[in-house]
Amino acid sequence: MRETTEIDDADLRIVAALQAAPRADWQRIGQAAEVSSSTAARRWARMTEAGLAWMSCHPMRMPGVSPTVVVIEIDCAPARLYSVAEQLLDDPHTVNVAHVTGPCDLMVTAAFADRASQARYVGFCLSELEGVTAIRSQIVTALHRDGTLWRVDRLTERQLAVLHEDRRPATGDERADPDEADMALVAAMSTNPRRSVVELAHRTGMSPTTVQRRLTRMEANRTLVYRCDVARGFSGWPAGATLWGSVPPSGSARIAAQLIGLREVRMCMSLTGRHNLVFTVWLRTLDDLPVLESHLADRIPDLVIADRAVTLWPLKLGGHILDPRGRNIRLVPVGLWSDSKAADRESAFLGRLRDR
Repeated sequence: MRETTEIDDADLRIVAALQAAPRADWQRIGQAAEVSSSTAARRWARMTEAGLAWMSCHPMRMPGVSPTVVVIEIDCAPARLYSVAEQLLDDPHTVNVAHVTGPCDLMVTAAFADRASQARYVGFCLSELEGVTAIRSQIVTALHRDGTLWRVDRLTERQLAVLHEDRRPATGDERADPDEADMALVAAMSTNPRRSVVELAHRTGMSPTTVQRRLTRMEANRTLVYRCDVARGFSGWPAGATLWGSVPPSGSARIAAQLIGLREVRMCMSLTGRHNLVFTVWLRTLDDLPVLESHLADRIPDLVIADRAVTLWPLKLGGHILDPRGRNIRLVPVGLWSDSKAADRESAFLGRLRDR
């Protein structure tokens, strides 16, 4: 186990600067965080080595694919919970995996190329795992806020302005769909989003000018999103919870807009099913949860909180496998891979249907 170190205010300012400008040079990051460039780089290296903070990136769209995002609730036999979780952690489909209290044992957010892939995964992969006793899944119909937008909020407007003084404008093709070259560029950045344009050009075979143009376009249209996360146990927001809500369909967009304006809300999604809204909050203490719910009842009377779950262990967050205190262990890049075993089981099932 790596030595545990604490995070101080200067560290959090560096994290905040990287969240606002993930690829800014260390001079600009240090200027915004009010430390020297060498101090900023050294502190960031210490935090990443200790697993206290990390960066990654992933595509929000893919060539010819409109990914289906799904929330899956899994019940496990008591003695098998972590063995089930272990098999899910290295799965590129799973974005988030959490051991939670309440309505299920494991709460999973996963992405698939289409609904047929989702059905194959749930029916011929998850259902085959020893220890799984029940599975419930719902499709995400709208992603109102995701974890890439959560901020530690340690910088002033003046400090933030330093980071954006030389922001490059979009190049005019910012609406273009991603292509295979874009995906190759994202793959080259997946484990280190701060790789230089020159290094990315070397890794992908593109020119530095082409790399920069593609990055600017993908950043402008959020084809490519960056994550800069800090271990929740060291962030000042150590308690996490997920709440399921029921809202009138006609008011879901309005209610979601109110929710994502709250400091505590890290993620918010509309779902299919009886409880058609789910959102995750980070809190100073669990004592703040009933206070937050009371506030929501006063401010958003159309929102009915139907259930809640406290996060005991965020096993995987944004593709990163975490320890019980939320420290990063390693990254499993998110991907829409094909599971040959599940595909074989599906083919055998279809064969049996045809032979009847």
